[in-house]
Amino acid sequence: MPEPSAWLVLEDGTLFPGQSAGAPGEKVFELVFNTAMSGYQEILTDPSYCGQGVVMTYPHIGNYGTVPEDDESRRCWAEALVVRQMSPVASNWRSKQPLKEYLVERGVLAIEGVDTRALVLRLREEGELKAVLSTERDQAETLAKRVVTCSEAYDWAEPLDPAFPFPGVDATDEALPIACLDFGVKRNILRCLVSAGFSPRVFPASSSAEEILAWNPAGIFLSNGPGDPAAVTYAHASVRALVDAGLPVFGICLGHQILSHVFGGNTFKLKFGHHGANHPVVDQETGQVEITSQNHSFAVDPESLGETGLKVTHLNANDGTVEGMAHGELPVFSVQYHPEAAPGPHDPAHLFSRFRRIVEEKSPARA
Repeated sequence: MPEPSAWLVLEDGTLFPGQSAGAPGEKVFELVFNTAMSGYQEILTDPSYCGQGVVMTYPHIGNYGTVPEDDESRRCWAEALVVRQMSPVASNWRSKQPLKEYLVERGVLAIEGVDTRALVLRLREEGELKAVLSTERDQAETLAKRVVTCSEAYDWAEPLDPAFPFPGVDATDEALPIACLDFGVKRNILRCLVSAGFSPRVFPASSSAEEILAWNPAGIFLSNGPGDPAAVTYAHASVRALVDAGLPVFGICLGHQILSHVFGGNTFKLKFGHHGANHPVVDQETGQVEITSQNHSFAVDPESLGETGLKVTHLNANDGTVEGMAHGELPVFSVQYHPEAAPGPHDPAHLFSRFRRIVEEKSPARA
């Protein structure tokens, strides 16, 4: 065995030596695991992984290389990648760069040769843990706080590949203007919105309701993102005002959790979160099961929804946590998972078409 060139240390002192497979340096982060068998590039560039290191449960990572078009945002947000084995060969005609070279170029630390089964078992037993990954032997320093939202509003026009049309959406239909609050939005979500018949303008998370309403959107989309939903009180206030304006609202992931707070509900932190592309979700009305892609550490407390007007529409088949909500009177609904499938299955893509129908029928801008 070669000498270790990287060391992963958990907050409880457990040491996992291995080989450096990315950029040199030291990073401190919250360690989570992801059960997807592919999609490592989309995972690395998902803003919801800001401040986190990701353990891939699938043992062989990097075998199809990386492609610039597959980035889900402007940069890598994951602080580190932990794998059992990183492939030195990229067998994919689309690949432009091996994974290790991609990580080095973007300053992302990575370690291979780690017993990822033992590591994931530790995380399942004890919950998400703080960790440090280092290619040095010095004590790691605390990382500066990161901000994942955009700095100013911008428009997005790129659709999905035409090979993935949305049911019930005609290409000749009017593109409806919607405001997307960027808590850490992924590019494929924006592509899905365009393909579902929307013209999205992305607003910084700190934007006021007045700024957004001045643009006269037909609906509001609340994106995914990292962090504690209870802490973003500025977003609670602006979303409340947007709801009061009568606009249809669709929230996912962090946006879903923020909506629970807007209506008076609560959230709590999961022991080890949901991070993967194979989580089964049950529609409570139809009984249909959809396989979903998820990346979150908090969940909505169903006991807190009693007087909010929100009804639970979807539950996680594994642990019974809330996966979807809808308001009984207002055009507001949300899901905990990522319906854009980057990475992950396409089962929930119909939610974008559902949002289109709601906006057509309920938006005051359409009256």
